[in-house]
This record gives sequence, C-alpha cells and structure tokens, in this order.
Amino acid sequence: MFFKKILFLQIAIVYLLGSSIEPIPQTVDYNYEKALLGKKLFFDPILSKDSSISCATCHDLNNGGDDGLKFSVGIDGQEGDINAPTVLNSFFNFRQFWDGRAHNLEEQALGPIENPIEMGHDFATLVEKLKTTTYNKDFKKIYIDGITKENLADAIAEFEKTLITPNSAFDRFLRGDETAITSFEKEGYELFRSKGCISCHNGVNIGGNLYSKFGMIVDIDSKHLGKYNITKNEWDKYYFKVPSLRNISLTAPYFHDGRYDNLKDAVKTMSLVQLGRPITEKEIEKIVAFLKTLNGELIIIK
Repeated sequence: MFFKKILFLQIAIVYLLGSSIEPIPQTVDYNYEKALLGKKLFFDPILSKDSSISCATCHDLNNGGDDGLKFSVGIDGQEGDINAPTVLNSFFNFRQFWDGRAHNLEEQALGPIENPIEMGHDFATLVEKLKTTTYNKDFKKIYIDGITKENLADAIAEFEKTLITPNSAFDRFLRGDETAITSFEKEGYELFRSKGCISCHNGVNIGGNLYSKFGMIVDIDSKHLGKYNITKNEWDKYYFKVPSLRNISLTAPYFHDGRYDNLKDAVKTMSLVQLGRPITEKEIEKIVAFLKTLNGELIIIK
C-alpha cells in the first residue's frame, strides 16, 4: 500500500506538470580521435580471452543496440542470466547495467571484459597483448601513457557516447511538427501519460534516470534482486534501473529477464503490476503505436 500511494502521487505530479520527455539533442560533444579508436576496439574480438566475442557481439548497432537474445552468449558458449540492455543512448543513463553498479560508461566498459561468462579476459594480459599489435601506436598517438586499462575504457566510452539516435518521429513532434505522428499515436502518448508510464519513463532517454521496483503493485516473481546485489539493503530488493524506451520496438525480448518477446505483453504487464491500472487491448495498441515513434536515427562515426 505504501508503494502504491507513492506511485500514484508521482503519477499525479507528473501529469499535472505536463510532459517531462525531452528530445534527444542532434549531437553531443566528444573527442573524435578517441571515439574512432574506441570504435575499433568495440568491434574487435581481441578483447575477449579467446578472440571470439566483441562488444558488438552483444550490442548489435544495426539491431537496436542489443543482440535480440533472452540472455547473451559469451566465450565457450556460456549463457548469461540477464538480458543485455541496448548500448544506444546509454550516454544519457544516470547509471549503467540493470542494477546500476557502474556509475558511467567507463566503468561499464570494464565489466564485460573480465566477466568470466562474457569475455573472460584479464586486463594485465590483455594490455600486454594489445601492445604487440598496431594498437600500441594508436594509443600512443592519443594517450601519453599509451595502452592502460583506464585508457582502454576511456576510448570505448568515448565511442559509446556517440551512439545516440536523434530525430525520431516523436522528437520531431516535440519540436513542433504536429504531423510527425498520427492521431492514433498521439492518443497512445496521452495514455502513456495518463496511465502513469511517464512517471518512470521520462527525460531525454525516456528512462534510464532512476531506479524503480519491478512489481511495484503486484509481485512478478523476479529471480534477480537488482540493486540489492550492490547495497545488500533489504529495501533495494527488486529495484532496477528503469530502461530507456528509445528504439524499444527493436530491442525485444523485454525486461531484465527477457520474459516477453512481444511489446504488447510488456505494456500490459507494466500497466497491471507496475501501475495497478487496468488496460484494454485498444489502449495497449495505441501505446505500442506511440512507442514505435521513438525509433531514431543512428549515424556511426567514420
């Protein structure tokens, strides 16, 4: 009951104050030389212990920024236990990973490389290996101390910073183009607001800027404990970073455990267990139509 009262108060405040969604900026500031080096690293399987997995393996930039799998597969065919979030627009997130354990893109870039299920490498060995390749010269052109763990993360993070998707139909609508979305999609947006979805999915990334309990109103049987894994605070159980809804129609399956392949099922579940609000099939269709207007344009640096 406590969580329900807090949630409804949050919904009422957001609705009365109006939309709190902002369009993605056309560009962000970044260092081109670092980003170009980061791009090379992002696509290079040399970062994994057996040179079989790259960052792009789990974050397909042409497929919404994830791999379309319930759980990603790392070295030696090992399967993870949590759905890979999109890397697109991750620059706008206030934390990285579902449990928020990484405070920025640099910290996030370090995690998968030493994760034994993902890339399974260790940085001491990796740095020495990279020094025997053309990367040695590449790094020395940019970093005084050449190849280090920190510089490796810095370059990858700089590339990931560029992976924004501006100019979605909805962004154009927010900027004043009333014809950018249809009346049906506008009705979906109004439902998105009135039902309370916007209370958690707001800001530039339409998410990614706060934690929320998964199953706020109704328990949804999550085997993952979320933020609790970091804090060990009982109040943090089942709290996860709210995912971005940018390009959401391209990033199935949904939720941290990848339980749904269908966006309609995800919307229905969120309305019932997260908001405690009944929802009709027609309303779901309208909200899904709105969500599809959030697909933006990705231009990869060259």
